[in-house]
Amino acid sequence: MLRTKSGAARLLIMLTPALLHCGLALAQSPPPSFPDAKQSDPQVNGVMQGFPPPPDKIVRFSDGSASKFPATRWSFNHLRDLMPSTDVSRGERPVAMLPREERDLGSVKFTTMDGAPMTFEEALQKTYADGIVVLHKGTIVYERYFGAGAPTRPHTAFSLTKSFVGTLATMLIVEGKLDATAPVTRYVPELQNSAYGDATVRQALDMLVNAKYSENYADPNAEIWNYSRAGGWIPARPDYTGPRTYYDFLVTLQKQGEPGQTFAYNTVTAEVLAWIVKRATGQRLSDLMSEKIWSKIGAEKDAYFVVDSIGTESGGGGLATTLRDLARFGETMRNKGQYNGRQIIAAQVVEDITKGGDKEIFAKAGYKTLPGWSYRAFWWVTNNDHGAYTARGIYGQALYIDPKAEMVIARYASLPVAANAFNDPISLPAYAAVADELMRSDARTDKRDAK
Repeated sequence: MLRTKSGAARLLIMLTPALLHCGLALAQSPPPSFPDAKQSDPQVNGVMQGFPPPPDKIVRFSDGSASKFPATRWSFNHLRDLMPSTDVSRGERPVAMLPREERDLGSVKFTTMDGAPMTFEEALQKTYADGIVVLHKGTIVYERYFGAGAPTRPHTAFSLTKSFVGTLATMLIVEGKLDATAPVTRYVPELQNSAYGDATVRQALDMLVNAKYSENYADPNAEIWNYSRAGGWIPARPDYTGPRTYYDFLVTLQKQGEPGQTFAYNTVTAEVLAWIVKRATGQRLSDLMSEKIWSKIGAEKDAYFVVDSIGTESGGGGLATTLRDLARFGETMRNKGQYNGRQIIAAQVVEDITKGGDKEIFAKAGYKTLPGWSYRAFWWVTNNDHGAYTARGIYGQALYIDPKAEMVIARYASLPVAANAFNDPISLPAYAAVADELMRSDARTDKRDAK
């Protein structure tokens, strides 16, 4: 079902000139000061409460208020109230119940990348978490919600979306329905004269296509603005004659380097891959995701995609889910595609993703907080001794999977600053510390049981 709202389709304009993706490659200046998580809590501050809310507590896209912190702490939890969207159906199967055995993980201590001592609970406040779910061996051991976050309320996932698209594409490759070695133009000939005209599906899937695409918000001619107008994220000026849909925009992109040579992460490549997936299957992205994943994991709620003016889903950052359902997907991946009593994703798919990509090419991109990492099928692979890998989105969205610790962390957030370069120094050590604590706890239990 397609939903539209009269005040819809405005851009979540970034508060800093950060990229519309899950992290910045280069070193960052210190972030500006903002109210902390408690001071910016939309529930405490009465944001959008009342019938109607007081004028100074109303959040709208049409006046830009939804894009400004701290209003984003409400809007990230209510995106479909403000933008057109389409459902990803959970189907009619029963909900897969998650067992619960809460542990005191909030007191787990760790040291940030900057050398500061911190507890896990403090880390959630420092990174403006809207909610978090930690699974250990498929059991909820920690679940908390803050601000406008709630167990049954979908939260925007931003670039976590890409990892779902990458997983679907890899499933199709394993099924023989998509050829990774084929040129992009086999599926989308309209891209022949674009940046993707001489790229392969595999190169697009691993972000190895260097399209000329700037997300410099200080530049009025940057490609981000026409992308946003085409996708309906901002209103078009009266004199605007450019693309009006994602499809129309993607064919305009030109290359600035040969494919396969550099890791060039950007949202438009994910939109291209989503187009390929739709062409290969003859299905809308929302229907395909429902059929292959969402209707099979025992999700509690429908997910949804925000869409452009003709109903095209944003495959680069438009998905929204509840946290527990995101954790169910993570648990499916951790178990090599098996969950809810069935093989949902072929084990070969998960193995292909988790082997990671070319570490040397990735290292040249200069992600300072991700040394030794790589990228494969729109997933970020740590290559650490735990075999951890993650889906990531701006403003702190994360699905972190640690196979050795048998742990999945699903976290939604609404940081004031988009880039994960500001978030990683706290969150990545925090996730590792929780994994270590769970493994230590298992060891203590095994030792006690052996007596």
